[in-house]
Amino acid sequence: MGVEIKESAVSDEEFEEMKQFVRDYLAASVESEEDGGRMRWYPWHNAEYRYNHILNVVDLATEIAEREGADVDVVRVAALFHDISKLEADQEVHADEGARVAREYLTSRGGFPQSFVEQVCQVVADHSYQGPLSDVSLETQSLIEADILDKVGANGTALMLLRMGYESRTHMDAAEMVDRVFQRGRDATERIDSDAAETIAHKRLKRVKWFREWLEAEVSEMDHAESDDLR
Repeated sequence: MGVEIKESAVSDEEFEEMKQFVRDYLAASVESEEDGGRMRWYPWHNAEYRYNHILNVVDLATEIAEREGADVDVVRVAALFHDISKLEADQEVHADEGARVAREYLTSRGGFPQSFVEQVCQVVADHSYQGPLSDVSLETQSLIEADILDKVGANGTALMLLRMGYESRTHMDAAEMVDRVFQRGRDATERIDSDAAETIAHKRLKRVKWFREWLEAEVSEMDHAESDDLR
C-alpha cells in the first residue's frame, strides 16, 4: 500500500503571487507615511528589511513545521502575512491587522477553503502571544519560534552592529554589543519548546559566541574578559 501524499492547499504559483502582494504592501506602507513616518528613525524600519525578515521567518517556520508535524501550508502562508502590517500599525495591534489583511487577500482570491483561511488568520493573530507555547496550536508555535529565531545568531549580530552605527559607537564597543545579542538570544530561546527550534537556536547561539571570540582575537585593545554568559 503506497504512502498517501497530501495535496498542497497552496500552489507554488499562488505562493509567489502572495509574496509579491506582501512586498508591494510593505513598500506602499512606507511610501504613505508622513513626516518621516512612525519609527522612521529606526535603522531597519523599511520595507526591504521587513520583507527579508518575513522570508527568513517563512523558511524557519516551514522547517519547524515539517519536523514537528504541523500543517505546513497554514504555517507558510501565516508566516508570509505575519508582519505585513508592521510598518503601518502599532506593535500592540499589528498581529490583528495582519490577520485582517490576510483574510481580505485569501477570501478575495477565492478557491481557498474557509477552514484554511480561518486557521491562517488565527495563527497570524496569535503570533504576538507572549505566554507559554504549550497553550497555542502547533502551527502558531512554529511561527512564534521562527520569529524568535530570526533575531538570534548571525542575523541578530548584524542588526546589532547596524544599530551601533546609528548610535555613533566605534568598533571597540562591538564585543559589548555582541554579548548583548547572545544574552538576548538566550533569553528569547527560553520560550522555545520544540526540538526542531531548539536545535536551530543552539547552532545560532554558537555562531554568536564564535564571533565574539574572533573579535577578541583580532582587535588588540578590546576587553578580553570573557563574559560568564558566553562560556
